[in-house]
Amino acid sequence: MVWTGTWVAERLGVELIGDEELPALLGLALRRNPKRAHLLVSSVLGKHVPQHPSVVYGSGLGLGLRVRELLGAEEAARAVVLGYAETATALGHAVADGIGTAPYLHSTRRPVPGATTAGGFEESHSHATSHLLLPEDPELLSGEGPLVLVDDEFSTGNTVLNTLRALHARHPRERYVVVALVDMRGPADRDRLTAFAAELGARVDLVTLAAGTVLLPDGVLEKGQALVARHEAEPAPAAPRRTPAPRPAPRPVRIGLDWPAGVPDGGRHGFTPEHRARLEAALPAMTGTLTRALADGPAADGSPRVLVLGFEELMYAPLRIAGALEDAGLDVRYSTTTRSPVLAVDDPGYAIRTRLVFPAHDDPADGPGDRYAYNVAGGGFDAVVAVVDSAADTPLLHAPDGLLARLADHIPHVVLAVVPSYAPRATEPATGTGTDPATTTGPRTGEDSGTAPVTVVEAPERSSMLPEPLRGPAFSSYAPEEVGWLLQDLSDAELEAPTEEREEAIQSGGAHYAESLPVEYQPSDRYQELFHSALEASAARVAHAVGTVTETVLAERAGRPVLVSLARAGTPVGVLMRRWALHRHGLDLPHYAVSIVRGRGIDANALRWLAAHHDPADVVFVDGWTGKGAITRELAAALRESAEFAGFDPEIAVLADPGSCVRTYGTREDFLIPSACLNSTVSGLISRTVLRADLVGPDDFHGAKFYRELSGADVSAAFLDAVEARFGEVAADVDTGVKELLAADRTPTWEGWAAVERISEEYGIHDVNLVKPGVGETTRVLLRRVPWKILAQRGAGDDLAHVRLLAEQRGVPVEEVDGLPYSCVGLIHPRYTRGATGADGRTVAAR
Repeated sequence: MVWTGTWVAERLGVELIGDEELPALLGLALRRNPKRAHLLVSSVLGKHVPQHPSVVYGSGLGLGLRVRELLGAEEAARAVVLGYAETATALGHAVADGIGTAPYLHSTRRPVPGATTAGGFEESHSHATSHLLLPEDPELLSGEGPLVLVDDEFSTGNTVLNTLRALHARHPRERYVVVALVDMRGPADRDRLTAFAAELGARVDLVTLAAGTVLLPDGVLEKGQALVARHEAEPAPAAPRRTPAPRPAPRPVRIGLDWPAGVPDGGRHGFTPEHRARLEAALPAMTGTLTRALADGPAADGSPRVLVLGFEELMYAPLRIAGALEDAGLDVRYSTTTRSPVLAVDDPGYAIRTRLVFPAHDDPADGPGDRYAYNVAGGGFDAVVAVVDSAADTPLLHAPDGLLARLADHIPHVVLAVVPSYAPRATEPATGTGTDPATTTGPRTGEDSGTAPVTVVEAPERSSMLPEPLRGPAFSSYAPEEVGWLLQDLSDAELEAPTEEREEAIQSGGAHYAESLPVEYQPSDRYQELFHSALEASAARVAHAVGTVTETVLAERAGRPVLVSLARAGTPVGVLMRRWALHRHGLDLPHYAVSIVRGRGIDANALRWLAAHHDPADVVFVDGWTGKGAITRELAAALRESAEFAGFDPEIAVLADPGSCVRTYGTREDFLIPSACLNSTVSGLISRTVLRADLVGPDDFHGAKFYRELSGADVSAAFLDAVEARFGEVAADVDTGVKELLAADRTPTWEGWAAVERISEEYGIHDVNLVKPGVGETTRVLLRRVPWKILAQRGAGDDLAHVRLLAEQRGVPVEEVDGLPYSCVGLIHPRYTRGATGADGRTVAAR
């Protein structure tokens, strides 16, 4: 195969030396540029050379994974990625995706009205030098974590030096990583960057696919300019046109992509992992729309060869669309239009074979001018999907000499897909217009030119940034490092209702249990004494279970797990697991608490926040115990039904699994976990979570209350400290037990669910949701619901002392039975109305 740099090398004496991978990554071309005549043309960038989208995206993604490995997970979680316009906008975006947790911003040459400039720098060798930084979030570049700078090639280092100089002056940091497809610097330029890093007092690392050097003979610039002038004076290479149809060619087909609302079209104003997840969730529907549009083309009876053509800085969105089409089985290539003028020579040893020229169609700030699409004509494409943003969907796009017409000259089926231009939120409210600054209205004319313009109104965009987790002491009595609550504070809302009123409303269908809170149970002195006695008696047993479940997680999850407790019963367990990991291994595990509601699912916004800040594969969901496994099923269903959250593992790690519902547990015995004895006063003074439409909007976290007024009765820290104090004495037994456990068959049998179904029918309840098995769930029934009766395993001892006391206080009968897989089962009053006492809503018949 002929190297695509041969033509230039032979005529100018240019040599490419370095890694053996370089010829496969780079070709050479010539351009009209007074600063540098030659152009390194990447075969994997997707700018000048149409390439498989999987190759283009995979190149950047792989570089990002290498950056993540270089930085380590903790530093990678603090990183921000900055890409360079226009060629590296998608490359930088793919690098950010590979890092996984990094927000992304690319420089731009398009000023945006209302956007605040956060800085700028010069690209000295480019034909268009000025770069602007326009992040929607003014704090995006102000952090102290690593800054990752991404360009397609690292030729002299001038652009990177200019960037570092400008940004370090505003926001100095200790570490930078430079990423490029190829490092083509000479020794002097390498030394210059090393000296500059020392001057800054910062570490600068470099990650590339290959390295080498372009050797340029004396006078190469003048020779190159003369060669370009001579070839441009000759007729340009005739791009082969398609055979004319016997009738006028059909006009380009415009399709609606149904781009996800609120997701930016790229990284011009910032792009978060949350945005990426939402885009990926929308890709299947957009792919289906495009596939149907392409099926109507002239090659519908065969397998069409498709080009997805992006537009200047708009590279990432069309790349992901092209990748989705490729994944769907189509023969797809990807490239983009460009501002850069390059000589076209129809020779297999030259990187740019054909060139389409058309007028700029996005009202550029530097005035009208030509734009280019390379290696498109003569590429053998049956169809092209031209992807532009709405700012570029102007009459010039549809003009007789515009891009769409030029494409139609060479490709029989042209599809136009318009992505809405993202309008950043103004930093200050707009004045004088009465309009939302994120709303834009303007004419959009298409292929039906001559008709009345269509007015498009963009919906106001919500800020992409979800709030940071709530932490103590402002929210909860836990120390701030113990847990971050992905909740909103509803402490000022009136949410409590009498237990009987709540039960009647819930069972009548008038309200969901998560729409209100029970009145907080205030334990008697006798009950408080019972709690402390139970804690003293069971602390070592709880510590053993904590150690077992934590060691199991650490053994089966590579890297540093992210603990995510299901609030609120899971939260004390998550805190204890975090303490065990720190105590035994020196691991400081991140820990958050999120809301999950039976029948409503897990808090999707909390998952989006987690995906934006951590690798979903690292997340371990934590709960206190399993009853019949309803929450286990709820979580699995929620994650299974949403492609957006496919990266999360639905497995739950629990302290106790008496229902045999999960694989990761501390014990399968049903014993008293003292944190189940109380409500908020053993859970950081936080209420059960709330999900009510008038308080929790579609873009909000679920809510909860912080009962500051109960601080005098708070035993949250006492519980944690008592259990942690036993870690040392149980450590050896935990190590031995975990080895045996990891080798055992831990497949869930769901015997608890079967028992609940049997009890539900035997007692005439006919609703498994009203049967609450296990010590923890039975305690919840007595504290929060209207209990009907308690079933206790015959002979159960001290583990049920607090259950018997609560039942006595509420006048609830305790029935001793044989054959329970649990220590006890709480039965919620079925068909409850105030005054009802039986399963049929009437007086109970004696059994």
